[in-house]
Amino acid sequence: MKRLMLLRHAKSDYPAGVSDHERPLAPRGQRDAPRMGREIARRGLLPDHVVVSTARRTRETLALIEGSLGPHTLHFERAIYEAPPETILRVIRAVTPDVQTLLVVGHNPGLEQIAAFLTRGAGTAADPLSGKFPTAALAVLDFELDDWAGIAGHQATLALFLSPKMLDR
Repeated sequence: MKRLMLLRHAKSDYPAGVSDHERPLAPRGQRDAPRMGREIARRGLLPDHVVVSTARRTRETLALIEGSLGPHTLHFERAIYEAPPETILRVIRAVTPDVQTLLVVGHNPGLEQIAAFLTRGAGTAADPLSGKFPTAALAVLDFELDDWAGIAGHQATLALFLSPKMLDR
């Protein structure tokens, strides 16, 4: 079995004169990311490998949750910055088979689209993916596969969907 965790970067700021790639986290994002990191750890959702967009807001999100993730390998991947789902899928398929749990820290709309494409979309468990994929939200998808290279559409079961607002309930 393979487990894919898709984490959208936390809320970012829009400072004047800063390129999109270099936008930092907003104060809300700086609060939300550690909360999500603690919840990831509390639920035992510990990745073997983490792939992160090179954008500043994804790197800052990772920095705020990384202490909660346990031991893992890390790869910064420019290709997932503003990537369509096909590109994200290509990056996931390239992960070595020894990785059991993969965390991808990236952006919308790509993460939202790849999550919807990969899930079976049947039943109430998939309902959270029919709406927004908020900042700092996490989708956990399980696959009955031995190799990331075999991942295709509608194979995953949505095991969990969490957002910072859900932690407030």
